[in-house]
Amino acid sequence: MKIHSIPMWTGSHDNYAYLVIDDKTKDAMVIDPANPPEVLPVLKKFIDSGSISFKGIINTHHHGDHAGGNIRILAEYPGLPVLGGKDCAAKTTTPAHEETFKIGDSITVTALHTPCHTQDSICYFVQDGDDKAVFTGDTLFIAGCGRFFEGTAEEMHTALNKILAPLPSDTKVYPGHEYTKSNAKFCQSVLDVIHVQKLLQFCESNSETQGKFTISDEKNHNVFMMVDDPRIQQATGQTDPVEVMAKLRELKNNFK
Repeated sequence: MKIHSIPMWTGSHDNYAYLVIDDKTKDAMVIDPANPPEVLPVLKKFIDSGSISFKGIINTHHHGDHAGGNIRILAEYPGLPVLGGKDCAAKTTTPAHEETFKIGDSITVTALHTPCHTQDSICYFVQDGDDKAVFTGDTLFIAGCGRFFEGTAEEMHTALNKILAPLPSDTKVYPGHEYTKSNAKFCQSVLDVIHVQKLLQFCESNSETQGKFTISDEKNHNVFMMVDDPRIQQATGQTDPVEVMAKLRELKNNFK
């Protein structure tokens, strides 16, 4: 399995699209190709060189900076499937929660429904042998989480701590945006521990953090995945995990 990141709107929205490639068959699908002017040249290069056989689009949720490029991509490569939540543009299939599908012969993808940021949010756990990754859209960021635009603190707690947290600890996290540095600064304001300090040091010398951290790392530096930690409860003045989640989101929304 190869994962090729395609940064989009760097310096403003700081989005990522991802090309997921099966080594054996060269079959590939693209995740959240929202900005065609930046995505299409990459796709064309891979396709024209014979490096991939392009098989379709996967969306994490319907927002325009994730699914907004679907129609333009399909205009260039018509007839391809679009897998995503119910409100994604040009969607052909919505995989059920925990439904699996393949990319090529080797990559197994599991859809994980994580409603909150949007009600059609889906994360995708991918595995090829010992290689494991999860594409989390705007649900889980490195050291952060998405705003609760269409959902509740309870739903985000379920998404992060009951659906994503149990994934294999060495699963690499590929989020929808590069928000890590600001997220880590917020986490440090809540809990100034060595794991957060190391993440901030990493951000000082690395502008991209996708795929560099695992689910295990998130449990150590992402306060939104530490809602049962007494130190986080003390910092928020709450003990119920859902109330801790709500307070953390409120604090993050107002963090400068």
